Amino acid sequence: MSYLKFDKEELVNLEYSLVREVLATNKTGGYLNTTLVGCNTRKYHGLFVLPVKNFDNRRYVLLSSLDETLIQHGREFNLGIHCYGKNNYEPRGHKYIVDFEFDKYPTITYRIGGILFSKSMLFLHNKEQLLIKYTLLDAHSATMLRLRPFLSFREIHTLTRANEDADRGYVTVENGAAYRLYDGFPTVNLQLNKQNDYFHNPDWYYNIEYLEEKRRGFEYQEDLYTPGYFELPIKKGESIVVSVSTSPVAAKGLSGVFTREAARRISLQSYDDCLHRAAKQFIVNTGKGLKEIYAGYTWLGKGLRETFISLPGLTLFADGDTAQFEEVLDSTFKIYNHQLLHGSKQVDAALWLFWVIQQYAAFTGDAQGTWLKYRAKLKAILKSFLDGGRMGVSLSDNGLLWARMNGVAMTWMNAYDKDGVPVTERSGFQVETNAFWYNAVSYMIDMETKYGSDTRFVYQLQAVKDKLDANFYNVFWCEERQHLADYVDENGQNVFTRPNQIFACSLDYSPLSEEVKGKIMEAVKRELLTERGIRTLSPKNSLYKGVYDGNQDQRDHSYHQGSTRVWLLTYYIEAMLKLYGGMFVRRATELINAFEEDIERHGVGAICELYDGDPPHNPHGAISSAVATASLLRSEYLVNKYKTEEL
Repeated sequence: MSYLKFDKEELVNLEYSLVREVLATNKTGGYLNTTLVGCNTRKYHGLFVLPVKNFDNRRYVLLSSLDETLIQHGREFNLGIHCYGKNNYEPRGHKYIVDFEFDKYPTITYRIGGILFSKSMLFLHNKEQLLIKYTLLDAHSATMLRLRPFLSFREIHTLTRANEDADRGYVTVENGAAYRLYDGFPTVNLQLNKQNDYFHNPDWYYNIEYLEEKRRGFEYQEDLYTPGYFELPIKKGESIVVSVSTSPVAAKGLSGVFTREAARRISLQSYDDCLHRAAKQFIVNTGKGLKEIYAGYTWLGKGLRETFISLPGLTLFADGDTAQFEEVLDSTFKIYNHQLLHGSKQVDAALWLFWVIQQYAAFTGDAQGTWLKYRAKLKAILKSFLDGGRMGVSLSDNGLLWARMNGVAMTWMNAYDKDGVPVTERSGFQVETNAFWYNAVSYMIDMETKYGSDTRFVYQLQAVKDKLDANFYNVFWCEERQHLADYVDENGQNVFTRPNQIFACSLDYSPLSEEVKGKIMEAVKRELLTERGIRTLSPKNSLYKGVYDGNQDQRDHSYHQGSTRVWLLTYYIEAMLKLYGGMFVRRATELINAFEEDIERHGVGAICELYDGDPPHNPHGAISSAVATASLLRSEYLVNKYKTEEL
């Protein structure tokens, strides 16, 4: 029995089903993503989406959908569903759905009179192969199954139109056919585990609409190419397995492949199971021995800051996988070495590495070994800040880091308006950048003093730390607000109540007293904390936008102006545990478990990117977020660790 439950009576209600999305990945960058009823509502949706090596490993929707039709006594019952505008859905296969389950894989069950029919989808791990198993559970007459593929062969951020360049031919493969619409693409092989008749009848289906793109103010109409269809008889109790792959496979063995692959999957029995499964989907084998982290599905890519924020939670605190932690970190060093040592538009990204290493040292209990392993990299990064060789950032006489690149949002609050102007540029002395700077300098001094020998470097860093101790509070403290300024520039303090000050309270090393931390966290609790994460701006601010909706420009202006972030929650919980200990454990547990209410909507079995700042805190953004998932897993670990230590 699956942990995830859905209202069977509501499945035929598109207002219920279309806002719930399923996701499956293959751990090499490929994915399947659609709604409960199989109607694609985003340009990012598709059954077979893969990174294409010939195009810089950008992801492409190859197979958009596969429509099924059941035929009895000459009557056709089409189970597919597409939107053609003005709520015109054709065909309307969703009206036959009587059940949806998502355990090891998603399964849809249809009933048409005396026919009971199911469809299960399984994306193989570390392979470019999707399996779809159709089972005729019950029938009282001879039944035929027809399968019609809809191909697109386009990049996930774009849409395609009918064109003469598409190759309308096909190649016969065992029990199927293979297609490649354009040069440079992989071939898509559709094969069945049973002999069938293939009818090649190439055509385009015009103006299919993606309602989420329309709602978000993007282009939303697409033409999809269908080369023809497969047809074969299916008996009561029989299963037909379809393989979608980039290379031909042994068709007759597909049923066994499905069974063996399914047996390796873990059943979802709890909220924690969902978090742990979601965590595994973000770590991707990208080739050449590299492992990277995707920030979120289905449109978020990869980045240095996002990798560091999510890495400990997705590995150490998910299942204690220190080997995978090291693999991803080593890959990150290879890919982002220049950014780590010379800077990037993510001003704080390199400083996050110190936090990552601290998490690893604390988790393994080997402070010295961890330090010696990563000392050279950390030392080189600090030297680059001290020597002034990083783009857009300089060390000021007061010990603080000043960051500015005109027209560039260098912090994680990096949304831009329609004219390319940062919504929250935050140039100057940024509070979180300098909190991480203080933490990095202090950690280096501490570890080098204990386990190193470079006394000259320690002396140099100590001079910086002394300045930070003398100036951090004076520069950032706002007496009127009783919290830290968000940033300080030549015009003085920006005293907006934002969450970036939390890091000055949560990091291992802080220039603030416990009393000051208490005042800060009280302000955060009062104005930013919600039941779905931490707001990015106080509702008392005139710029606050409590609902994340509208067109692209409207959403960009609300992205960091009030919407909540799940990923910030772990730093809030950590700071509060440090301040209040066991008194905060119960509340921390409530905050973590609150997301269980949403585990069956938006992204099924996943934690989304953000929520509205206003109640009822509706979910938005990427349906599955790496930093959000990592935050909850780390928060659980912190709470459990505290409980254990208190015993």
